[in-house]
Amino acid sequence: MTARTAPYGSWQSPIDAATAASHDGGPEFVGFVGDDVWWTEPRPAEAGRRALIRRRAAGTPGNGSGATEESVLPPPWNLRSRVIEYGGAPWAGADRPEGPLIVFVNFADQRLYAYEPDTPGAEPYPLTPVGEVGGGLRWAEPQPHLDRGEVWCVLEEFTGPGPGDVRRVIAAVPLDGSAAGDRAAVRELTEDTHRFVTGPRLSPDGRLAAWIAWDHPRMPWDGTEVLLAEVTPAGFKGTRTLIGGPEESVAQVEWAPDGTLLAATDRDGWWNLHRVDPHSGDAVNLCPRQEEFAGPAWRIGMRWFAPLAGGLVAVVHGRGSQRLGILDPASGELAEAPGPWTEWAATLTVHDTRVVGVAATATTGREVVELDTCTGHPRVIGAAHHDVVDPAFLPEPVERTFTGPGGRDIHAHVHPPRNPEHTAPEGELPPYVIWVHGGPTSRSPLVVDLEIAYFTSRGIGVAEVNYGGSTGYGREYRNRLREQWGVVDVEDAAAVAEALAAEGTADPGRLAIRGGSAGGWTTGAALTSVDTFACGTILYPILDLTGWSAGGETHDFESHYLESLVGPIAEVPERYRERSPVTRTDRLRVPFLLLQGLDDVICPPVQAERFLSRLAGRGIPHAYLTFEGEGHGFRRLETMVTCLEAELSLYAQVFGFSAPDVPELELTT
Repeated sequence: MTARTAPYGSWQSPIDAATAASHDGGPEFVGFVGDDVWWTEPRPAEAGRRALIRRRAAGTPGNGSGATEESVLPPPWNLRSRVIEYGGAPWAGADRPEGPLIVFVNFADQRLYAYEPDTPGAEPYPLTPVGEVGGGLRWAEPQPHLDRGEVWCVLEEFTGPGPGDVRRVIAAVPLDGSAAGDRAAVRELTEDTHRFVTGPRLSPDGRLAAWIAWDHPRMPWDGTEVLLAEVTPAGFKGTRTLIGGPEESVAQVEWAPDGTLLAATDRDGWWNLHRVDPHSGDAVNLCPRQEEFAGPAWRIGMRWFAPLAGGLVAVVHGRGSQRLGILDPASGELAEAPGPWTEWAATLTVHDTRVVGVAATATTGREVVELDTCTGHPRVIGAAHHDVVDPAFLPEPVERTFTGPGGRDIHAHVHPPRNPEHTAPEGELPPYVIWVHGGPTSRSPLVVDLEIAYFTSRGIGVAEVNYGGSTGYGREYRNRLREQWGVVDVEDAAAVAEALAAEGTADPGRLAIRGGSAGGWTTGAALTSVDTFACGTILYPILDLTGWSAGGETHDFESHYLESLVGPIAEVPERYRERSPVTRTDRLRVPFLLLQGLDDVICPPVQAERFLSRLAGRGIPHAYLTFEGEGHGFRRLETMVTCLEAELSLYAQVFGFSAPDVPELELTT
């Protein structure tokens, strides 16, 4: 077939917005219950809920000779915790002769429920009461202990109406349902001496518990502590700090079969795996590398490594990516897992010699993958990738390192336009959109993303920038953003865009920037400080630093985040004002699209509304779209379709190409 010549941006694509949106996200929170593998999975077409999926092992009762994959709970059950708003592990299971017992958090009421899926006619029943104060009672990382008749988990309890009126402890909930109407029946295993805690890990003999804690103003990637305590009938006693501190981030801790602790800590500048003596706290790096064996703990219960019964450890590791490997702690030897997968999520689980996780590549979506450590054979066992479009319409991304101000490295993934049925007129350069990830202490993984392909298949290039402050490149790279948010991130995004234009990859007059959450901040900050970009798309952003921090307009988890990103507000209040897009609307010269969920408590609508009120009367073309029932990050299919089509229409109007297959976005001034 002869390719048709058409301007960049106007190419016809088989990837419509509904196709891209319906494949947003992937499986999470994988776990074993007996021999069966379970996980959660997004359902954009079912009001954005997360479903619980069970893969029955071959040969199990009622399953014949083949393995099956089934959704366990129908709508509207939605497995999602709101602890620290970003949530955490929302379910766990225990194997029993009569069938599994599943404990899970339901999003709508944030109660813990128990469910016996193999019992005919069984329905989920509540284990915890409904909280009546503020944000109520919330739970994460449940761990059933059948011998104790309890499920242990992280409890987040609001004590007043404000987002900061909250306490967090490790608690024990009776499995018999006696606490469903009685908060007093919930045992607290720890005191609320720390602002944030993870779920406990029990030693092999059951006598000790280890967990991670931290306090304001630190974030978990700044500094955490590993706490150790004796397990008694009255709770955890004799709690002491084993390792960690203000400048040491321990991201995960687990017990090894020999009774020592394994901890992913960045005390050497990179999150490496250490063996820790539970008595002395002495720590030995098991595999010293300038690679990350962990990442930022945005949610409770993330697992970058999992000890195997024989002493080996399954790990995800890498520099700017996360690959699966099997580490021998005795020798330090790290064997790479075979297979094409280049990005593994922080959700490893093990059973006997089996390692299961979620993995993807630049051309395949997130799948549930199992590695048998005896045979070395990997296989996809769930959420298998299926090409919904011809792979020829997907971009072929390139990992690149650009040079930023002062000669510093900037890591990025460049996705050039690609469509086998179209070519551009001779001499035309493509428009490019700089994608800025959220966090900001996070990164853009190199995995297939149909939202990116939605644009590249139409002739619009995309460059994902892992600006200074991103994770995956060590603590020094991460610390570039300390007190420099709104400076380094903006400079790096602009530097990549300008480099693409200077080398002839992108049209210098048709550069855009887009991002959500912290990426929305960077987008807003860039549009009000540099003249690199012709337009921008801002999703659920921070736009007013003072209101977001001192004004109490965000949630507890991130309420002190800006002390490291910008500086203590009491010491540098002018910095908060000077960097905020809301105080720089007079510098805005280009059109933009602003997208906001009305139920967002992390970046609330008041931020966007204040920005728009300051902009009023300036004659800047823009559109503001809001969405009822959406919070921080859009989950509903119809919302995501509207957003993608509106974004494409913005670029069509600004860059001067035709987009007849989407509604025209109305820009007002």
